[in-house]
Amino acid sequence: MGIIKNNLDEIKITLPEGVTLIAVSKTKPNEAVLEAYECGIRDFGENKVQDLVLKYETLPKDIRWHFIGALQTNKVRKLIGKTFLIQSLDRASLADEINKIASKKNLMVDALIEVNIGEEENKSGIFLKDLAEFIEYLKDLEHINIKGLMAIIPQGDDAQNKKYFKRMKEVFMELKSKEYDRFHMEILSMGMSMDYLSAIEEGSNMVRIGTGIFGNRNIR
Repeated sequence: MGIIKNNLDEIKITLPEGVTLIAVSKTKPNEAVLEAYECGIRDFGENKVQDLVLKYETLPKDIRWHFIGALQTNKVRKLIGKTFLIQSLDRASLADEINKIASKKNLMVDALIEVNIGEEENKSGIFLKDLAEFIEYLKDLEHINIKGLMAIIPQGDDAQNKKYFKRMKEVFMELKSKEYDRFHMEILSMGMSMDYLSAIEEGSNMVRIGTGIFGNRNIR
């Protein structure tokens, strides 16, 4: 055990009870995942389908895999049945494909709606103005369980970050009053290595930390 264990020990101290830590293992080798696993981590995040599938097939089966990247509809088939949570559901075409394949496999898929709270054109995620219509659309898709919301906020200073996190929590609470079968606001996934403490202050109960655990990402 080395740097990964030390980093995890430092992060765990800062996490309140009830906040789930996702170790973002994208681009990291199996050895790094296993080191975090030996420290008790069971929730890992990947942003490429092929990487998640390969790690799913080769690493311990009690790992809960979270898909956190932009998901192409033509990759859905490879992913269904291997995720604990798809955190990046953001459009009707993707929801249709997930539902269709899950139906064929007789599975339920747990997902979060990804919200593009900063309305950044170069990022995935649904804009707030389209959220109500999307939620209504999801009512007919019987093989998708919506468990909450996910957000990646625009880069900014702490005050700007908190503004976006606060708005996400407001949306989350507003939607709690509109829950129905297969639509529940249980998880608010926001906050990464540089801003997770601010996210927790504003109501996040799931944080996604990669660099803070594993060090700088391997570029490829």
